[in-house]
Amino acid sequence: MVDKTHPLTIGELSLRSGVAPSALRYYEDQRLIFSLRTSGNQRRYERSTLRRVAFIRAAQRVGLRLEEITAALDSLPDGRTPSRADWARLSQNWRPRINEQIERLERLRDKLDGCIGCGCLSLETCSLQNPDDAAGARGPGAVYLEASA
Repeated sequence: MVDKTHPLTIGELSLRSGVAPSALRYYEDQRLIFSLRTSGNQRRYERSTLRRVAFIRAAQRVGLRLEEITAALDSLPDGRTPSRADWARLSQNWRPRINEQIERLERLRDKLDGCIGCGCLSLETCSLQNPDDAAGARGPGAVYLEASA
């Protein structure tokens, strides 16, 4: 029988959440999740950390950056675990940004047909590498090769 009150090890949290231990340590370094330490300096996580990790992963799936997720979690009183109501409130704030992202992807999709097969990726008409001929201001030639050198 599993004791549902004992804290989780990093391995248990990883197994239950589907998130690699290295990612969990990174989340902790970024102050997205928190652990207690045993006398042997091993991490132990409250069970509510599972919900925080689920919140983080769901927010990442909709395209949010960790900085945005951190700000959302920091807005909760006393660093508590997000509830369903918290998700509904926070996701309303993210809708305009997500809608903008969708519109940008749709524009990219619609322009993609004209680019398939050209192979240039540097002509002034290329909407992928050089939208609106932004590279033209940098002069002629392979301006993208300079940045990677």
